[in-house]
Order: sequence, then structure tokens, then C-alpha cells
Amino acid sequence: MLTNVLDPGQIVGRLILIAMGQCKTIGDLIGYLDLEDVRVRAESTFDRAPATNVQEPHAKSREEDVMPRKLLGFIFMMGRGHQGVLVLLSVVLFAVGILPLEVQRRIINGATQGSSFNAILALVFGYLALVMTEGGVKLVLNIYRGWIGEVAIRWLRTAVLDVRERHLEELTTLAEGVEMSIVLAEAEPVGGFVGTSISEPILQAGVLLAVGSYMMYLQPFLALAVAAVFVPQALLVPILQSLINQRVKTKITVMRHLSEEMVDHTSSPKAPQHQAARVQRLFLTNMSIYKLKYSLNFLMNLMFQFGYAGIFALGGYYVATGKTEIGTVVAFIAGLNKVSGPWDALVDWYRDLRVTQVKYELIRDASATNSTE
Repeated sequence: MLTNVLDPGQIVGRLILIAMGQCKTIGDLIGYLDLEDVRVRAESTFDRAPATNVQEPHAKSREEDVMPRKLLGFIFMMGRGHQGVLVLLSVVLFAVGILPLEVQRRIINGATQGSSFNAILALVFGYLALVMTEGGVKLVLNIYRGWIGEVAIRWLRTAVLDVRERHLEELTTLAEGVEMSIVLAEAEPVGGFVGTSISEPILQAGVLLAVGSYMMYLQPFLALAVAAVFVPQALLVPILQSLINQRVKTKITVMRHLSEEMVDHTSSPKAPQHQAARVQRLFLTNMSIYKLKYSLNFLMNLMFQFGYAGIFALGGYYVATGKTEIGTVVAFIAGLNKVSGPWDALVDWYRDLRVTQVKYELIRDASATNSTE
């Protein structure tokens, strides 16, 4: 159904206009994407039924419309074509992102080896052009991701409200509370993840691979020292994230019980005490999540500092013995700084993936239960 709203071809066409310099401001960019027009036409589409496929919904009646069992199925249901465009933009972004490192190295080596000022100035302008291109592609990618995420959020909310309308007479207080929780709070993180679900790991892994290969080309031993930074993190993240997931599931369940009690007008005299206990449990659960999350962040930052120390030690030795140039060491420092962001983003994506899988399954199960009551 949403083919009539905005398809990948239209978006690619507008991205070409952006690349040609037609958009001078963010306002122009939003105008090219016709976000308001998309919203108006989408509302008329959703007045009929929730879309089951962004590109072309297969013939399904409202009664047969169900959520896919897996999160990946829901992501593709929101539009394979749009995910393909996001992947293409991600590939362009990490391919362009590696070039500034080489330009930096040549500028520094040129300055220390007596190159002409005009040659250095040409490299500086080339560096600025690359940075601006990288930033422009990233801007378009982020806005496009945001649009796809909002489409998915709207679908989830509309689907829950649609189930409510079809089964209004059989709706129980418990189901009403769960639906309120899904519409107001739970749909947003699940739908928002759809926009970054595939393009984000491709982009960040691509940056890591490109920068890592470049470092290996410049100085293999320094590259191995940098790679050692990521090994402990790769072991710690899945373990700590599984502990966080358990607490997230508890948090969602408690919040649903809070919502159920709030809409239950026949609650017992002990209801206030029960609600207070749930609020306290939420507090303790959130604090437990914070401790795990920020402990992992602390360990990751510590590992990166060890990486810088290794570059300073090995790089200083290689420069002192004439085995490498100062520009190479600077490129490694800039490279480690450049991969720290993508690595953190990749870890955050993995966290979001695991948490969103839990949340999606809870929404799916609640929707299926409510539709059969």
C-alpha cells in the first residue's frame, strides 16, 4: 500500500538532485523528500488498513493480517527496496570515508619532506571536498532511516488500534492496558530499529574493514596491535548484553502490569501498594541495566586507551629506527580514532538488535493474544 506514498525510485531520484547541488539547506532537503506530503497520503492509506508490505502488499484481508514471527520478517515487510537503497548509501559512505585518512597522511608527509605549498593546499582542498561529501551522504542516510523507522512505528500503532476496533466488545481490562503500553511506549523503539537494522551493521563493519585494511597496508605490526583492542570487547559484549536482555524483558512486563492496573477501575484496595511495589521494581531493574551498560562502556574505553598506548610505543620505536614515517603514525592515531566511533555504533546496534528482538516478540505475542480473546 505504501508504494503510492514513496518508493525507492523516487527517493533515489531526489538523492541525485541533492548530489547535484540542488539542496543548499536542510530545509531544501526536507522539501525534496516531501515528508509532509508523505504523511498526508500515508494517513489516507492507513484509514483503509495497515500495510503488510511497503512495496506491494499481498492479498490479505484485515482479519488475516498478522505480524511476522521474527523481527527480520517484520523489517522486510516494511520494504525490501528501501533497505536496498539504505545498503547502497552505506556502501558509498564507508568507501568515501577511507579516503580522508590517506589525504591526511600525504599532507603531513608533504609538509615534513619539503613539498610545495601549492601541492599541500591542493591536498587540503581535496580533504575538505571528501569530508563534505561524506557528511552530505550521511545526512541523507540518516533522514531516510528516520523516515523508514517512523513508517514502521506508525504501522505497529495502527495495527494494534485496528485489532482493538475489531474486538472492542471482547476487550478485557488486561488487554486494554497492554495495548496502551504498546501504542504509547513499546512501538517506538521497535519501529525505529527498522530504519537502521540492515544499513547500520553494513556501514559500520565496512568502515572497520576499510580502515583496518588500510592500516594493514601501511604497517602490519601496528595494525595487529590495534586489532588486539577489539578481542576482549568482542567476548564481553554478548555476555553482558544477555544479562541486560533479561532485565529489559522484566521491565516491559512490569510496565504492562502498571498500565493494566491504571485502566482497571475495579481494582482492589491493595492496588496502590501493588503499584508502588512495581514502581520500585522498575527503579531497581533500570539501575541494574545502567550498571551493566556503563561498566561495558568503561571497559571499552579502557581498551581503546591501551590501543593508543600501543601505537605510541611501537610507532615511536619505528620512527626512531627509521622503519616508518611520522605520517604513518599520525594516520594510525587518526585511524584508531575513526574506528572507535563505528565500533561503538556496531556494539550499540548489537545491543539494540537483541533488545528489540525481545520487545518485538512481546508485542507480537500480546497482539496475537488480544486478537483471539
